Amino acid sequence: MHILIATDTWHPQVNGVLRSILSTAEAARRMGVTVSFLNYEGLRTVPLPNYREIRLAVPRPAEIAERIEAARPDFIHIATEATIGHLVRRHCVARGIPFTTSFHTRLPEYVSMRLPVPERWAWHYLRRFHGAAEAVMTATPALADELTARGFSNVMVSPLGVDTELFHPNYDLDLNLPRPIFLFAGRVAVEKNIEAFLKLDLPGTKLVAGDGPLRASLQARYPDAIFLGMRHGRDLAAIYAAADVFVFPSLTDTFGLVMLEALASGLPVAAFPVTGPRDVLGDALGNAPVGVLDQDLRKACLAALSIPRAACRAFALERNWDEAARIFVANIERAHCRAPMLDTLTPKAA
Repeated sequence: MHILIATDTWHPQVNGVLRSILSTAEAARRMGVTVSFLNYEGLRTVPLPNYREIRLAVPRPAEIAERIEAARPDFIHIATEATIGHLVRRHCVARGIPFTTSFHTRLPEYVSMRLPVPERWAWHYLRRFHGAAEAVMTATPALADELTARGFSNVMVSPLGVDTELFHPNYDLDLNLPRPIFLFAGRVAVEKNIEAFLKLDLPGTKLVAGDGPLRASLQARYPDAIFLGMRHGRDLAAIYAAADVFVFPSLTDTFGLVMLEALASGLPVAAFPVTGPRDVLGDALGNAPVGVLDQDLRKACLAALSIPRAACRAFALERNWDEAARIFVANIERAHCRAPMLDTLTPKAA
């Protein structure tokens, strides 16, 4: 089986969407599935204003068609809804090629935070974009229910996982900072609501690992917080393990992969009681055994200090990428049972 994943987000970008796409692909390959990517490498791109690390592809439709035909995939999955995703969708619709999609981010809310665009316009675009797919996958049952209520059809749950070999509690890093250490890791941008964390009156140290358009202004307004800048791989994993509580102030994330990374590092989570944290931290009864969810984020931060680190690690060990990839591949197969690819793609050579 060969799955071609179309994605607008790619290196050198660092975000949860890209990490989830790459981790799912790696785990699927361990299952014997061939996974390739249609991304902006080799295509003309332009930078987004105020987002130097983000490139927007501006390809010709013929370039997209050529790449799909050269890949000769069995299945096409569109992971993002920007220019590459749009052109791959258009190619598939025009040729009657079935495809699946993912809903990763709350695009309507993020657009309205930056531009005077009503959320309902963006939701209309997304319903139309995903409506042509055999299935749209999203990370949690709660978001799947919300999308169904908003008029999306054929919604499937495709959970995310965490690399428990990279993220673990046993790194030997002393940050040499006053404890307790409250950590935020992620993109320093408006949608992450980081200021709700930075303005809290907390003991010890507030630590921010990440970069983004708001870093300079937040660093100037909150000089007592320590901004580490962008961190990757083992460097980031060691920082997780050296902290005491992970603070997740976002109100709009559909999942929050960084919470699983923190838990795998033995780090309890403090967050608002909203969809992403409830789904990531909750058990079958909806409780949050490895985190504290409270409208009073300061109260949540202090209460999280009492959660055993071993419990956080054990919780994360049950959420791995191998299981996430198995469900992802099964969803693609199930979605295409209703519309097999047959001869709609360029036939493979004998």
